[in-house]
Parts: sequence; structure tokens; C-alpha cells
Amino acid sequence: MKPTPVHDILIISLFIFSQLVRGLEDCRSGMYPPKGPTFKGNVTWYTVNLDLPPGERWTQVIKDKHTELITMVQTIKDMAMGFFHGKLIDLVDKELPLIVDTLPHPFNEEIKGIAAVSGIPLGEITLFNIFYEVFTVCTSVVAEDINGNIYHARNLDFGLFMGWDRQNKTWTLTEKLKPLVVNVNFERNNKTVFKSTNLAGYVGMLTGVRPGILTLTMNERFNVDGGYIGILEWILGERDGMWMGFLTRKVLENATSYEDAKAQLSLTKLLAPAYFILGGNQTGQGCVITRTRINTLDIWELDLKLGRWYVLETNYDHWEKPMILDDRRTPAMKCMNQTTQASISLSSIYNVLSTQPVLNQIMSLTVDMHLQ
Repeated sequence: MKPTPVHDILIISLFIFSQLVRGLEDCRSGMYPPKGPTFKGNVTWYTVNLDLPPGERWTQVIKDKHTELITMVQTIKDMAMGFFHGKLIDLVDKELPLIVDTLPHPFNEEIKGIAAVSGIPLGEITLFNIFYEVFTVCTSVVAEDINGNIYHARNLDFGLFMGWDRQNKTWTLTEKLKPLVVNVNFERNNKTVFKSTNLAGYVGMLTGVRPGILTLTMNERFNVDGGYIGILEWILGERDGMWMGFLTRKVLENATSYEDAKAQLSLTKLLAPAYFILGGNQTGQGCVITRTRINTLDIWELDLKLGRWYVLETNYDHWEKPMILDDRRTPAMKCMNQTTQASISLSSIYNVLSTQPVLNQIMSLTVDMHLQ
């Protein structure tokens, strides 16, 4: 008998619960450097020249990732065909291109350039670039060792409820996104401005480092006043808010210090609520900035005098309990505490992020960062 949708939902719910139970296992060790059947090899580095016209900056990346980008976009289209008898895709192809010219420069021109090189309709590339405003889950941590070194790492989890493969027990979109992961060195005048681990075809930044100055990651904050509302306001002409991925890129490209970055991330109006996780180059410089679309609710900082040598954020306000079926925070903090400040390093943090359910079936990438 063909499984019903209710059957599929039950299977998915049981799988998520099994991930939670597995999180009660011992913290993992010896996971770094990555290895084993799930390791797909080193991520390729690319250079994006900021001196080039925006429409030409991503040409080599998109040429190399052309097939993977088409596959990912087609996966989204296949999933969307079930909505409104396929009319959702018609809406994306006809209406979203009109939004591109309203986006801030140079992001609008970069998106146009990606569409031109890939041959993918502009509306579909635009959808990929605004998707983060809608739904992603993550884990980010900033920690300070006993010598004052700041470490920053994150898991990017993407694709929950987007195509469940019952045979392989994986989320379809997550598996299509993994081949798009790239490392990018952004240069101006032949000098590195900032570096990022990102998804080919996405011009905003989710994860990055401005060498010698700061590290930055962004996590979604679940809230009823979410990205859908901000995007709708933008479409209707209210455009005083900033797209999250564009703001993080602006900060990585232009911030002069940790404090400057913290101010920009705290004071800029957004299209969607968010957590900005920021690391600096001096002792005590690490924080989680909890944002609504309009203002900042909280800045949770490292404080060695209080014994707070790390701050860790998933997708729930740190002063509230996480949803029981998505509690990545408790096992992650358990493993951080077991590691201790004396033993914290890039490799030990990687062990934490490799422990179930911090590491899970929708994990697209893990990034470790340390300012040299």
C-alpha cells in the first residue's frame, strides 16, 4: 500500500526524535580532520575580484558549479510544482525578476550576472538569494582559550521539510546544496578584503572572516514577525530594511573593528529577525546579537569574570528553552563544558559540532575560523 502523507509525517517526526535521543550519547572525539564516507574532500577556493564590474565577479565560480546549480534549482522547482498547480513557479519566473532592480547595488548586478552565466531564469536565481530570509537552522559558537585566542565555528543546516528521501533518510534539498559549498577569497587591489565559506550562486554572506579584525556568522531567529513579512513589505515598496545576507557581507567588507561591526549589526533595520554571532581579535570579544527586524533585544557577550568563556547559539533566544524536538543547544553546551576552556581549539570545537544532534541530516557545511 502506498504510504499516505500522514505516514510520511510520522516517519519524519520519529526520525527527528531519534536524532534527539542520539544527542544523549557521549561527545565525539577524533573527528578532525574530517574523514570517512561522508567526507567529500576539500572545498575549492575561488577568488572574487571586487574591482571587476559586479556582473562579472562570479563568472568562474558559476562556470565550475553550473551543473550543480541547475540541479539544485530544478529540485526546488520540482518541490514547488505541487503548490497552486505549478503556478508558483510561473510567479517566480514572471514576478521575481522585477524585484532585482530594487535590491541594493552591487548585489542586484551580481545576481543578474549569475543568471546570465548559468542560463537559469533570473527569477529562480533571485529566489535562491532571498531564501535565507525565510528558513534555515544553524549552530554557531565563539570561544576564548586560556591564552586569549578567539575561535569561531558554525554548522549551517539547510533544507528541513524540503523533500524527504525515505530510502536514504536524507532531506533532498540538503543533499543538492552540499556540492555548491565553496570557499571564496574576496580581493580588492590584489589584497584580501575578507573570506567566506558560502553557497555558489548566493551573493550574500552567511559565514565570513575579515582577516585580523573579526569573524561573523548569522543564524535565523524563529519569530512570527519573520522574513515573509519583511519580503512582502519590500515588494510593496517599504525598503528601509536591510536583507540579512547583504548586511553581513557589507560588514565583512567594510567594518573597521569588532565594535564597529557590533554597532552595524545592532542598529541596522532588517527584513527578518536574526542572530548575529561575532568574534573579534582581543580577549572578551565575542557575542551573540539577538535581533528583531527593528531593534536589538540582547547582546550576550563573553565574560571571563563570570566564567563565560564561550557563547553558543542555535535558533532560539538563549534565555528561553529551545523546542524539545530541536534541542541542539543542550548537547552542544554539554560537549563544550566537557572540553573545558583549557582544551578548546579548532579541532575540539569541530568535535562538538560533529556530535549528534548538533550534526544532523540537514547539515550542509561546518566552518572553523580563527584570526591569526
